[in-house]
Parts: sequence; structure tokens; C-alpha cells
Amino acid sequence: MWRRRFSAGLLASLVLISFSFVACGGGSGSSGNTNAIALSLAASTAQVYQSQPSTTVQAALTRMGTVGEVTLSVTGLPTGATSKVESPGNGTSGSVTLGPGSASVGSYPITVTASDGQVSSTASLTLAIGAFVEVSNQIAGPFGLAMSTSFQPAEWDDQFFQNFPAATTPLGNLNPAHIRLQGVSEGVPQKADQGWDFTVLDAITQPVLGVSDHSPEFQIAVAPSFMYDGSHNFLDPTFVQFGQYAQNLVRYYNTGGFTANGNHYQSASSHPIQVWGIYNEPNINNVTAAQYVTMYNTLVPMMQSIDASLKFSAVELADFGNEEQKFIPTFLAGVTAQVDVLSTHFYSSCNQTDPDTQVLGTVPGFATGVEYLYSQLQGAGLTTVPVWITENNVNADYDAGNGMSACNPGQAFVTDKRGSSAFFAAWRPYVFSQVGKAGAAALYQWVFADNPQFGELNSQTGNAQLSYWVDYALAHAFPSPPGASLLNFTTGNASDDGGLETLAVKNPDQSVVIMIANHAVNASGDNNGPGAPRSVLVDVSGLGAFSSASELTLDTNTDPVHGPTPASVSLASQIPISFGGYGVVFLSLK
Repeated sequence: MWRRRFSAGLLASLVLISFSFVACGGGSGSSGNTNAIALSLAASTAQVYQSQPSTTVQAALTRMGTVGEVTLSVTGLPTGATSKVESPGNGTSGSVTLGPGSASVGSYPITVTASDGQVSSTASLTLAIGAFVEVSNQIAGPFGLAMSTSFQPAEWDDQFFQNFPAATTPLGNLNPAHIRLQGVSEGVPQKADQGWDFTVLDAITQPVLGVSDHSPEFQIAVAPSFMYDGSHNFLDPTFVQFGQYAQNLVRYYNTGGFTANGNHYQSASSHPIQVWGIYNEPNINNVTAAQYVTMYNTLVPMMQSIDASLKFSAVELADFGNEEQKFIPTFLAGVTAQVDVLSTHFYSSCNQTDPDTQVLGTVPGFATGVEYLYSQLQGAGLTTVPVWITENNVNADYDAGNGMSACNPGQAFVTDKRGSSAFFAAWRPYVFSQVGKAGAAALYQWVFADNPQFGELNSQTGNAQLSYWVDYALAHAFPSPPGASLLNFTTGNASDDGGLETLAVKNPDQSVVIMIANHAVNASGDNNGPGAPRSVLVDVSGLGAFSSASELTLDTNTDPVHGPTPASVSLASQIPISFGGYGVVFLSLK
């Protein structure tokens, strides 16, 4: 990419919600003949889970004047839900028993009416049907998805670490694997055939080399500008000149530098760069699949001649529509050079006006894309090559200049704040779970420091945004390596997940992490909406005994600067979790 709760059980307090209708008796009409009833319920919310047959709410009746036999009725029930009433009759108490039946997960306003046929009273009640998840001790397979992040060294961001030198601490604390570096524009160090300047590139690269695993992935995103014609087509169709540029990059960072035009150029860091990506999104940057085969088969051996230990990430596709099918088969049929990783990019949108439902609807397709790439690798005999997602965010659009949209020419660019709002706390864990279950080995945030659309840190203030803490939680809850084992789970209604995504793993130390992400949309037209309230009952009885449990929640109430605080959870065979809207909960059992 270019720059660019509801708690389990009933509420204990008595809530009186009543509307009385007064009818006059026959006689003189004096006030002594006025009849009325007032209905009150012992709770404002009836919480029930898909696993439970029903829940009962007690009803109390106050009689005024002469009131006959009173019956209760319920209206507004969702399709499939059940109800049963115990009417007060000539007394003052009754009950309403509600069951989830086959109704969908959600919150539903219902009305309870008490009437003797002449006068009546109503009370409002919310039926909250929660999801039910039962986690088993049965292993479903391995899970090893590493979180990482990215930088794009260029003249618009090269001062970030100079402005915020302490930012290396939150960067390292993310535990990112092979931080991605994508130098573009003035971040491309060769300025002319013999002219080199690493100042912009190294303003970002050198601090990155000093943190985390000290092993970034350097994506050679673009060639020096003099290697293209006016339409950004390569002048040298053999790509040998581009390969010579790549060789000097390897010399600079790995083998003591190189000399050009009487000057010696050498990295200041003792850490070499071992992982290299060959070009950025060739399918949308004037490089056909056949040309990319030639490029890759040329650059990789030339770079290996300088350092034989290098690893290579191939393709780094702009993945949308059927781009995989158009590009990958040709590449895999023609590649002869070493392939260590096959990479792609996933964004849910390129238009800020796309509603939440549309954006979230793209996520299962990411998993399908990963599965397709593995099927192609297997067909090509590259069965041990992992799939990395080296760019991922909600929206790929950016300011192409003068405040105009890059994806939608003629329209003003609008920052999509779903990249760091509570929406992200639902969307990114949803993505993480889906692509991780499909076998993806790495998921990269685009980008570490930027605006609220893209950044984990705000590039103007240096402060963490909510997206930082979401990625931090994912990396620490599911560390890879060492990776974990997926646990099987069942739900109360296989055809209705309620907009909840569940990921359950067992770690090598036998601890268990269960992640529930709520991506349920509140209203169909929402754009960065609040999300719909949800509740879920997690059954852990089949996992054995644990000594402690904790819960970490990220949602609209999370402090974006300081992050969330874990809360202890009472050990029980069934643990309730509630969401006020978009968000994610990590339940950790030690």
C-alpha cells in the first residue's frame, strides 16, 4: 500500500414500570368507585442463554377499587421464543417465564400486560437472549498466528522516532515478529545511477533494527525512479538493473557496505536484515504476473550471491476481487527461485462510506483467500511455505494529495476512524481468528504510526490508540512462537452465532485462552456505529480444574492511551460475558 454484562441471572432490584388505565364504575361516579391496577416486575431485563430452557420474572400487582380476576399476557416476543404466564387471578402476584427457543441471539423489548377485561396495566421488559459456547478439551489442530506491524520510511514520516524517541518502547512491547519496512519516495536510497542517500530510510530502519526480534522484513517496495519510464513501467525488462540495486541494499545492511562514486555506504547497526520482500503489490503497480516471475527469478539469486542466508517473501499481492486467481497460478507455475513466504494484503474497504455490515462482511473472505493460497502452494509442491498477511486494516483509502481520495477520484478523502475505534476492537480480533484458523502464519497491522485510520500510535502525538491495545492483547494472548493448539467448541445454536467470533486455544503450559469478539451491528446503516449489545455464557466445565481466571476487555470504554486492565473472574463451570457493543474479551484460565 502507498501512503495513504448482561450478568447471568436476574437483576435483584425491583423496577416499577407501569401505565394504568382507569375505568369508572356504574353508580354515582364518585372517586370511591374508581378501579385501577398497577403492574410491576422484579427485573427490567430477563437474561436467558441458548443453553437454558427458560428464566422467570416475578410480577406484582397493586389493586385499587374493585378489580376482577387479572390475567397476564406477553407481546413482542421474537420469532421462536417461548413464554408461559402464571396470572395473579384474584391475588396480587404472578410470573412470566421466557425461553429462548429457536430465537436469534439479541435483545428484544417486550411488553407484559395485566388486565381484568376492564382495566389494564403494562410493564416493559427486555428479553436478552445470550449465546452459549461450550469449550471442550479436544484438540482441533495447531494455531500459530504471529502479530506484527509496519513502517513506510518516507519524507512524510521519517521524523517520527526523532520526535518520539520513547516510541521504541511501545513498539517493542507489541512483541512484533519481523517488523515490515517499506521504503518509498525519498525512502528509496538510490537517487540516481551513482547517487545514494540512506538518511530518510535509516531514520526509521535503524530504530526498528534495535527492537523486538531485531529481524525486520525489508520489502523492496519500488525501484529507484530513474529505472522507470513516465508511465511507471520498468525500462529494463530483464530487471537486472533492479537486481543490482537490491544487491547493494543487502551489502549495506548485511556484509559491511558498498562503495559507489567514491563514497562508502554501510549500516550503523550490527543487526543484518535476513527477510526480504520482493516488490509491493505488483498487480496494481504495472507489473504483470509474467513480468513478476521474471523479476522474482532475477532478484532472488542476485541477492543470494551477496548473502546466501537470506529468506524471501514473494508477491505481497493487493488482494481484492479475483486477483489471487489471476496472479498466483502464473507465479507458482513459473517461479524457480527460493520462496520462503507467500504474502498478500487484506483490506475490508477502500471507501469510508461503506457501512459496518459491508466492512465486516469481507472478513470470512480473508480466510477463504488464505485457504486458496495454501491450496495453490500445495499444488506447486511448496507444502512448507507459510502464508503471511503483510498488510491489514479496515480501509485502504488515503489522501492522494490536495485532500482527495486515492480510491475514489473526485471525492474528498475522509479519515475512516474505524481503524482505531471500538469497531476495530471487534473487527481485528474477528480477522485474527478467521485467518488464524485458516492457517495464516503472520498478520501485519498497516501501519504503526499514523492517523486514527491507520496507526497503532498517533503520529502527531505519539500516544497509543485503541488499535495498539487490540494488537498488543492479541500478540500476548496468542504468542507465536511457541504457538498453541486450537480447542473445539460448540454453540447453543449452530446456525446463529449472534455476531460473535470465538477462538479457544490451549497453550504449551496447559493454560487456556478463550477470545470472544462481538462484531454484531446495531443498525444496518451504521458507519462506525456502537455495535449491538450481546451476552454469552462460556461453559468451561470440560476443560478440567484451574487455579485462577481473568478477563481483559477492549471496547469503547477502554482508555486508548493507557490501555485495558485485566479483572479477576470467579472460577465457575459457566462464566458469563457481556458486551455493551463492539468489543472483545479475552478469558484466561491458568
